[in-house]
Amino acid sequence: MIHTLTACEIKDKFLKGDLTALAVTEAFLKRIDQYDSQIGAFLAVYKERAIEKAKQLDKKRALGEKLGKLAAVPMAIKDNIHIKEEISTCASKFLVNYRAPFDATVVRLLEEEDAILLGKTNMDEFAMGSSNESSALQKTYNPWNLKCTPGGSSGGSAAAVAGRLCPLALGSDTGGSIRLPASFCGVVGFKPTYGRVSRYGLVAYASSLDQIGPFATNTRDAALVMEVIGKHCDKDSTSLPAEADDYLTKMNKDIKGKKIGVPWHFLDTLAAEPKKVFNNSLEILKSLGAEIVEIDLSILKYSLPVYYILATAEASTNLARFDGVRYGHRSSRAQTLDEIYDFSKSEGFGEEVKQRILLGTFVLSSGYQQAYYKKAQKIRTLIIQSYQEAFKRCDLVASPVSPFAAFEIGSIKDPIQMYLEDIYTIGINLAGLPAISIPAGFSAEGKPMGLQLIGPQKDEVGVFQVSHAFEKATSYHMHMPELVK
Repeated sequence: MIHTLTACEIKDKFLKGDLTALAVTEAFLKRIDQYDSQIGAFLAVYKERAIEKAKQLDKKRALGEKLGKLAAVPMAIKDNIHIKEEISTCASKFLVNYRAPFDATVVRLLEEEDAILLGKTNMDEFAMGSSNESSALQKTYNPWNLKCTPGGSSGGSAAAVAGRLCPLALGSDTGGSIRLPASFCGVVGFKPTYGRVSRYGLVAYASSLDQIGPFATNTRDAALVMEVIGKHCDKDSTSLPAEADDYLTKMNKDIKGKKIGVPWHFLDTLAAEPKKVFNNSLEILKSLGAEIVEIDLSILKYSLPVYYILATAEASTNLARFDGVRYGHRSSRAQTLDEIYDFSKSEGFGEEVKQRILLGTFVLSSGYQQAYYKKAQKIRTLIIQSYQEAFKRCDLVASPVSPFAAFEIGSIKDPIQMYLEDIYTIGINLAGLPAISIPAGFSAEGKPMGLQLIGPQKDEVGVFQVSHAFEKATSYHMHMPELVK
């Protein structure tokens, strides 16, 4: 069964001649036809493009030409990452007709290494949300329980991988938007160090927080993608001046003697069920030779207000470009320039996006910038310093990904409660750290729950080492939803 193979296995079997790229591609396209009407992960499927690429790869192999690290591996791309000549909607009515004029750097790198792009995945509109419910185009359902959210904002990518509609997918993470849906959908989601992966071609939400990263069914596949996309890019001024590391080789080490920090005081309100899963994860790490130490990250109690001040301020600035003049939706009611601005934005943006733009505009407005925005920047610096102090006592930090498992769609009405869903993830973005969500257990109802491992800046290798060791000692990542078995 091709859909049960990992990305590394697909590549290896293709290179050996045991599988053709066309057979792999057609198998996953068939699964999309079979299951995506129930899951709703994809906004667009590039059937002809994918089949043509697969045929080209089969010819390359037959001619003995060099093949890339992702040869014949199908992938899905979150719909805020540009693919040249394809529609980039950001799951918004504003951009339903916007065709990208260039490739994002990550897309170029993937295609250079012979990945096969299957299509674009659903998301919260402009990546603003934690449940995928703010998509203006369609609903996405969690393959483990179709009544539940897949998490957000990269819910489509997570659901596609969990449903085995593709072995790999890309998402973006501004405050937990890769790790949270990975936890809810029982897959691996990796957020790199800020600047490790180029943001060129990613539609910006909050430029100082956004980072592209992979979804996979296991850590080896996530590491493989990072070897491809984790490179310096001249077109991104925030890109780190470093080449991709050899993660697959370096992650194969035992973790005996590794110190794992746990901010227990920050987790004191954790409910019984997620606490049980988290404590079990710590016991597994201890059995592998890791030492659990307590660390102080009490500053993180301020991370939620800091994040929603800074992220919305940057969103207000970034989304000012969507004015109905240069591209995107233009209101047919507008008669004057002011009406083009007003009507186009009111018709094109959804409620969550409008709410965040208004909040961001407020905190940047005259008389309030000092009280809110500049103060939040100072506290962000303190959060960065607190993590630096913590990493003097430990190699990695461990925490839950979310205070709870996937919840039913429509069950959370209070926006503050929805924002609290990100309480364990947003501090990592504020500090620009690498972090991963790996499957760590199940709730009593059978919903997946993840373990979050956080490393110091630029220590992707350390994060992959510990997560890979944890994965080898468990079987949580091998489980599949009953829907798609």
